[in-house]
Amino acid sequence: MDRNTFTGLFLILIILVGSTFLLKPSPEEIKQKAAQDSIAVLKSKGIVPSTTTTKENIVQQIIKDSVVNITKIETFTVLENNKLKVTLSNLGGKIASVEVKNQTSYLGKPLVLFNKLDTKFGLSFLADGKNINTENLVFNKIDNAKDKATLRSQNADGTFIDYVYTLPADSFKLGFDVKLNGFDAKIQPNTNLILNWETRLLQQEKNITNERQYSGIFYKMLDGDVNKLSETSDEVKAIEEGKINWVTYKQHYFSATLVSNQGFNKANLEIKSLALEDTSAVKIYKASLNIPFKAQSNYAMQFVFAPNKFDVLNDQNIGLENIIDMGWPPLKWVNKYGVMQLFKLLNTTGLSIGIIILILTVLLKLVIFPFTYKSYVSMAKMRVLKPEMDEIKKRVGEDNQALVQQEYLKLYKKVGVNPLGGCLPLLFQMPFIIAFFYFFPGLFELRHESFLWMKDLSTYDAVITFPTIPLLGWNHISLMCLLMTISTLIYTYFNNQVSGATGQMKYIGYITPLIFFGVLNSYAAGLNLYYFFANVITFTQQYFIRQFVNDDKIHAQLQENKKKPEDSNKKKSGFQKKLEDMMRQQEQIKQQKKK
Repeated sequence: MDRNTFTGLFLILIILVGSTFLLKPSPEEIKQKAAQDSIAVLKSKGIVPSTTTTKENIVQQIIKDSVVNITKIETFTVLENNKLKVTLSNLGGKIASVEVKNQTSYLGKPLVLFNKLDTKFGLSFLADGKNINTENLVFNKIDNAKDKATLRSQNADGTFIDYVYTLPADSFKLGFDVKLNGFDAKIQPNTNLILNWETRLLQQEKNITNERQYSGIFYKMLDGDVNKLSETSDEVKAIEEGKINWVTYKQHYFSATLVSNQGFNKANLEIKSLALEDTSAVKIYKASLNIPFKAQSNYAMQFVFAPNKFDVLNDQNIGLENIIDMGWPPLKWVNKYGVMQLFKLLNTTGLSIGIIILILTVLLKLVIFPFTYKSYVSMAKMRVLKPEMDEIKKRVGEDNQALVQQEYLKLYKKVGVNPLGGCLPLLFQMPFIIAFFYFFPGLFELRHESFLWMKDLSTYDAVITFPTIPLLGWNHISLMCLLMTISTLIYTYFNNQVSGATGQMKYIGYITPLIFFGVLNSYAAGLNLYYFFANVITFTQQYFIRQFVNDDKIHAQLQENKKKPEDSNKKKSGFQKKLEDMMRQQEQIKQQKKK
């Protein structure tokens, strides 16, 4: 670096340092700028200071505004027992989040039903012509015992609003009392307080599509039954008459319920679905509930945050167990008073859920075994009659089906065979088969229970995963569902051998299991396990029945029946008479067409 360069750099440094001190604003200018900034802040708050506003007033307003900002900093109060961990926020005094203890999400994380970002909760009403919404108020904690917290929003005129939360030990109930102090003269009589509650229940299960299928809003009238909004589509419902006892935000295995001891006057309920690709929550739930205003009165309510376990909901003694779908009557009666009671008894033994499902299946098959045996014998009779039936068809002609059926009926009557003998026992079994279809998917006890390779019996056990197939919506193959389908196909094959089914009936039996595979591939592995056990046990029963049923003996007995004189006085069944009349009419119509 030569002398000229050094001299130039030195002069530049002197200029920079000198300008910093020479251009520095005076103390008076700094105060003036601060005052201008303060006035701008006041204007942004809706306060327009006059030209006579002094510096002291501005400073006081800045201090006051700072205090307001400090009080709006969110703080939390936690109530906790062995069942729940409830976090309360001072902003709006609302419940910020609820964790159900001893439960985890499908990811193994603590099970949090909802969070503060997705929840709006507030009481709105008119007081002295002004609209008050507690969601916009700040509540300060004035009392916090182990099981109780009181949050208060104090007004300048001495009026205040208290939210009192109480969480008893060993309970899923959270007491919620609202107290309005000093508002008697401010609120018009015969008006309603509006309680708004909106939230998004978070995903807890592996299959969110299936979880959404079992999620919805339920409500119970104070002196009536439990009703619900649609679980499969968006719906808005206005309830104008009667008092509502409680409203439940239900998802597959957990629910959040708000209960009013005196009842809500009116309600507007809304359930809204999310886009398929949006897995941030299950659904959006909204409720606007009317509470009749009463002077000098407290408003006693309760929250119930609980798993959808039949015994847990039943213990609340408010009819909450009815949110569990057990099917329509009589399926509901079969599940509630039969299957559920038996399951509860078996569950006390400490056996794994997989073994309990096996025992349930065995017991069911034993109960209906007499009908299974009768069905098998009836199909065996039809099978040994097939040569004679083929002869009738050949003699009459296949193009004259009405006459063929008439000849078949004469043959059945002569040999003493009921053509519906193989169907009626199956119809008797159907209520039990369908009842289990409702029972297992809603059974909380399946959740996170493992059996063999299945880690969670409440959801599918994917053995193969792949990109989602358009239209079908598949992205996996459930191993238990695959085994169930294979066992059904094998059972159908041997059943066709027993019944002698031919033609379309033979192939329909193979198509049906494939359809069920498409339906049940994403269902609970516990349900597919039951159907698999049912197929194996039925196949085993038929194998042993075959050892005791001899076709030759059956054929000989039918031929003996032919020799017996026909009892002309024997009354025909109503169904048989209608069937014969219908075939006779069809034959007459056909003969008239030929003329």
